Amino acid sequence: MARRTKEDALATREALLDAAVCVFGRRGVARSSLAEIAEQAGLTRGAVYWHFKDKGELFNAMMDRVTLPLEADLIGHCEGQGDPVVELLDKMRRAMRTIEHDALTQNVLEIATLKVEHVDDMGPVRDRYVAAHRDKLDLMTQALERAAALRHKALPAPARTLAEGYHSLSHGLVFSWLLGRSFPLEQTAVLAMETYLAGAGLMPPLTCAYAGAANQG
Repeated sequence: MARRTKEDALATREALLDAAVCVFGRRGVARSSLAEIAEQAGLTRGAVYWHFKDKGELFNAMMDRVTLPLEADLIGHCEGQGDPVVELLDKMRRAMRTIEHDALTQNVLEIATLKVEHVDDMGPVRDRYVAAHRDKLDLMTQALERAAALRHKALPAPARTLAEGYHSLSHGLVFSWLLGRSFPLEQTAVLAMETYLAGAGLMPPLTCAYAGAANQG
């Protein structure tokens, strides 16, 4: 019975997260209410509050469901023992491929970039963005420093500055793609990132991440 109750609670939580994607996508985050999300899921408001204390916590859980796997991939690659640049490009290629081809990831990121307002009651959402941004920059900074040491080269700018540029370029490409799906995201992102890293003198010889991915099918 206890196992069944746990499974039921998990199913209820997943239903609420699915409903949140639908309601936030349709109405925007600020104009959506927990009552509407409960109704979309065929549940009561009490069920919502059992799992989430407020709309900000529900929004963050919705985000975590698609972004945590991508972030875990970043951590695994940045902490690996191989070439940091190859690992960064491989991680980015995987992430862009997921975004380009997974409908749930697309819907959630579209809500996060185009349909959320950072008003007072959404403070936890902004806090999440700030923390995630800082953590990603820390990892990328470390990866770029390792890459420079591996190549016995001085970076043309502080590693933190280069990490900010790398992150901004990838984030901007995703935002632009979500606006109209008007270009191949994975291919464009890999070529743009390779060019950026080459300008910093960090691309390994004879490395083309996108060509390698294409050759692998």
